[in-house]
Amino acid sequence: MHFLFGFGLVAWLLLQHLEVSAQALRFQPQGATAAGQGNAFVAQADDASAIHYNPAGLSQVEGLQAVYGTTLLGGSIKYKSPTGIDTRGDFGGSIAFPPPSHTYLSANLRALGWDSLSNVTVGLGLTSPFGLNTRYPVDGPFNTAITSAALPLIDIKPTVAYKLNDQLAIGVSADIYTFAGFLGQGHAEQRQAGSGALAGASVEFNGKGTGAGATVSLLYTPLRNGDGKPLASIGLVYRTQAVVPLSGSFLVSGAKIADASANLVLPQMYTGAIAIWPVRTSEREWKLELDVEYVGWKSMRDLDVHLSSGGVIPQPQQWKTVPVVAIGTEYKWLNPDWLPHWDVAVRSGYTRTENPVPDTTFNPGIISLSSNTLSIGAGFLCKGQGQFLGLMSCGGVSSLSPKAIGLDVAFQEWFYEPRTVAGNLNLTVNGTYQAYVHLGTVSAKFMF
Repeated sequence: MHFLFGFGLVAWLLLQHLEVSAQALRFQPQGATAAGQGNAFVAQADDASAIHYNPAGLSQVEGLQAVYGTTLLGGSIKYKSPTGIDTRGDFGGSIAFPPPSHTYLSANLRALGWDSLSNVTVGLGLTSPFGLNTRYPVDGPFNTAITSAALPLIDIKPTVAYKLNDQLAIGVSADIYTFAGFLGQGHAEQRQAGSGALAGASVEFNGKGTGAGATVSLLYTPLRNGDGKPLASIGLVYRTQAVVPLSGSFLVSGAKIADASANLVLPQMYTGAIAIWPVRTSEREWKLELDVEYVGWKSMRDLDVHLSSGGVIPQPQQWKTVPVVAIGTEYKWLNPDWLPHWDVAVRSGYTRTENPVPDTTFNPGIISLSSNTLSIGAGFLCKGQGQFLGLMSCGGVSSLSPKAIGLDVAFQEWFYEPRTVAGNLNLTVNGTYQAYVHLGTVSAKFMF
């Protein structure tokens, strides 16, 4: 019975971490253009990163485009117990490694020689939306709850967008979630110090699997300027629930004790966004955008753990659906006299993220705290006779050369509200938590 209880507790804590990390630190910046605007990009969605933010927006991306980027992230989680004992956690080091990264490739079929399919744009994305690690001292005050956790999931996103007319486009993408060895150990993992009958042991649970969901979206543009560019756009996105079946092992001091399985459920999400351009001329552009997203954690009612012995450990949850609100702006100079053959953009934004997790199921393995995020960013697009970094022509000297090259950078600071946890199912977790996260995102863009 001690073994069964210990195993159930370990599995429950791991699975709780996996689920909550998807929202409390669901990794929202998946491109520097959006990150600089507080991730308010669903109604703009005018580069290849639309594959993630709004697949329908991919219909705006002409020719061939490739976007590659990564994020450097640091921060810490501070804890003080009711008796005054302190500890601190981080994300695997002063800078999270491997860094969360993103890749997007898109092609309008006209660029591939299919003129009759010029209204169709296809793309492929590769992101790491939940790929962060957390670690605490092995001799910390709640080491029987957690000492480290990792969830190196990647999302593979084949995408198609179709432009119905000048006002309306639709898009759809698959979301194939799986684990990747190049993002770490290639499986979900949580470690803790053993307690009770397992006191003194290094207890570990790991598992891996693959699941799928889908994203469907539309982009409605009721108003354009004389050059055909949007002056107002509305984006709607729905992401389905995805279930990743985890099959793994329960280990004590490295030795496998039992098999275990569970379903990692990623929530459905609804997003609505509106963007307006108060200024949009041949010389400059100014955009304002508001995005509102609802993340459906309410559907996560339990995290039952299935043991190889045939037993089931029920684990009811009490999470709630929460909103995420993002406001962003972008001001852009087009081919200015002070930097000819370049477009230059400055960006800023704010994001409010609510905490979906009650005290009873709180886990220190993630930052399950409400947060306010401030963002700033800049973008540089070199074209025509410009020289990118003074090293290469941006205007396409051959058919294989890009027509334009861009570099986007963003910085975000996440200000988390302190939280005091009481009444947790694991009493050692009770206490006060504070956290901060700062991150920088960079994306390189190539347009052919």
